[in-house]
Amino acid sequence: MTANRKLPSMLTRQVVYDGLSYILRGGLLIKNGHLPPDNHIIPADFFGVCVASSFDPAVDDYVISQLNQLGTKQVRLDFSYGDLTSFNARFLCALITHKFEVSLHLVQPFEAARNMESPAEQAIWRKFLQGVLEQFGSKVRQIEVGTTINRKRWAGYSMPGFLAAWGIAHHEIKSRGLRLAGPNISDFEPIYNIGLLQTFKEKKQLPDIHTDNLFSERVSEPERFDHRIFKYRWATIFKYNLVKKARILKKISTDFGVAQLVSPVAFWAIYRIQRLLPDGEQKQADYAARYLTLTAASNSLAQVFWGAFICQREGLINDGLQESDYPPLERVTHYKSADGNLANYAPRASFNAVKTVNSLIQGAHYVRHIASAQGLEIHHFEHDNRQMHAAWTINGKVAFLSDVYEETTLNAATVLHRDGELLQKNFELITESPIYLQWHADFLVKTKAQPVLEKDLAIHAHIDGLQYFRVNEDDWHGLVLAKDVSEANLLMQALHPSKLLSPAKDAALRLARNAIWSVADPRDSSRLITVKQPVKMYPHKAFLDRFKPSKARRSWNGAMELLRRGVKTAQPVAFFEKISDSTLKQNFYLCDYVQADCNVGQLFSAFASGESAFLGLTPEEVYPQLALYCHIMHSRGIHFRDLSGGNILVNILADHKLHFSLIDTARLHSFNHPVALKLRVADLTRACHKLHWAGRKRFMHIYLGLTGRKLRWQDKLQFHLYDLKVSMKRTIGRKGIKRLLKRIRGAQ
Repeated sequence: MTANRKLPSMLTRQVVYDGLSYILRGGLLIKNGHLPPDNHIIPADFFGVCVASSFDPAVDDYVISQLNQLGTKQVRLDFSYGDLTSFNARFLCALITHKFEVSLHLVQPFEAARNMESPAEQAIWRKFLQGVLEQFGSKVRQIEVGTTINRKRWAGYSMPGFLAAWGIAHHEIKSRGLRLAGPNISDFEPIYNIGLLQTFKEKKQLPDIHTDNLFSERVSEPERFDHRIFKYRWATIFKYNLVKKARILKKISTDFGVAQLVSPVAFWAIYRIQRLLPDGEQKQADYAARYLTLTAASNSLAQVFWGAFICQREGLINDGLQESDYPPLERVTHYKSADGNLANYAPRASFNAVKTVNSLIQGAHYVRHIASAQGLEIHHFEHDNRQMHAAWTINGKVAFLSDVYEETTLNAATVLHRDGELLQKNFELITESPIYLQWHADFLVKTKAQPVLEKDLAIHAHIDGLQYFRVNEDDWHGLVLAKDVSEANLLMQALHPSKLLSPAKDAALRLARNAIWSVADPRDSSRLITVKQPVKMYPHKAFLDRFKPSKARRSWNGAMELLRRGVKTAQPVAFFEKISDSTLKQNFYLCDYVQADCNVGQLFSAFASGESAFLGLTPEEVYPQLALYCHIMHSRGIHFRDLSGGNILVNILADHKLHFSLIDTARLHSFNHPVALKLRVADLTRACHKLHWAGRKRFMHIYLGLTGRKLRWQDKLQFHLYDLKVSMKRTIGRKGIKRLLKRIRGAQ
């Protein structure tokens, strides 16, 4: 790419005019477009994958073997200048020999695309087309032209240049009686689809297949309403979710006379997931299964391709390379080769997730949605003398199977995990990781009216080796987290809420508004479990808390949100709440006891008093590590709201490496995006309250440096205001009045 030349744009006045004209005439309006329509057949060749090979012929065999295991014969191969004499021609021949249906995507190099207004460049393009079509045209399913054309940094086209390339391709492809696909618009930007299809129609150059890379990656989850269209406040009003986008693109295709819509590339990149959630591979697998199910349910796409098949960033198979090894040009534009060493290739969880949804849904009859677009997704399919419900929630949420299905229906169901494994009968939850409930075709499946998410309950679906068990005993409700049924029963027997009695003050870890004490861990006599119960409710809190979840549930939810985002906290064990309780005190939160060396409040108090070190730790060892910990927490969407020094426990490891853990999680708020700066500073004013001003400034310079910002007067003002608030609470607030009364009693 030539740095001193301005990049062309495909967004011309004509494209804008045609797009807006269509939109203003109501072209994007579909009644209940965010919901999948009932009663349609999923194509038997619905799922495909973008493939590539390398100079090593053994990679050809590996890819073909893995495709067979995946259960698909639909592949998409990028083919560019020089590939007729490269390993790509060898690989293409192998795919054809093994009866794969190939969508051959013809990619112009960036500089060639940029110069397509030149007759000389047009001649090169025509010659390339003729050579490819003469050798392979009749042996592939379709020829695709155009590549992320609305991304000028990747594609390089100007509008006149692209129309020249398209016109030449249309003539060469259609004159041979072959199927033409294009123009490969990326993401949901319908103004481009409208403008280009309008131009193609006027030129009598419409494709047989309309292609659009229908991503949901930047929305985070497949089901989310897209905040990028009308921002977060309006997203739930306009309801632009994946289903609605697919249905709109299909409507545009139909309105301009193109019968089929295909998504040639879509994926979730591991690194992008991990900006918010650390378990990137598990989440990629969840998203892949959910994405394919929703696109199939939308009745809008003839095919959907995952890309790339083998890649460290987005592949169903990891190539073993680092993120820094990713090629300069995005593989959504040109998947040039499978890189890395064949010996290091390893299928990811998403491979089995896609394999499972592929085997269950392709060729099925989509009956209807049982629930959709409200956080809980349940979709009814029929296939091969069986009926199936694909079920999941949005991230972090949960629904109970017994609240969705009648008991006889659950007892008759066979339940498969996202990855195809048979689940035990004691499985009780619908989570963000899809499951598939199956019955014989003749069985009468009975669901309860209007199944919904469990209100105000969060879980982390991917805690290794542990599962959730529902407590629903008399008036006591809750969850237990255990490795199996026997361990869950052991915990319930030893720690039943009827046995959890608040201790005397001298036996408690803390006794104020909440009683906090430790009990023996029935799983391991050398360990302890911490129990927290509200014991004092001020009148205004007693009134306000009636409209909130119990304190135990809030503590559980906060801990789960931290764990989901890879922020350390005490491992939750259980929570219990008494449904008929009017005092708001009959609820318990249980977690592992954390044995800490100190807390941040003690460290900062010592530094503020002039000590150069505390427990051997200097300020310059503590500040950077704590700043990074807080930065990760905030970047992953956690506004803690009670980040006092006493709630940040510290363990000192070798070489003065610090391990932080958060407690007292009931006030936490979580977001699906990084926390705003003002809220970050609000957290840090609490964490640094016991620290002197020189230390505060040093710590904040380090923290803000991680965000690319500097300390401002507004940030300092927040510290002053918090100091004033604490001072007033101690003098004229509730604490101050209590101290005054205590002094009066002492004087008497």
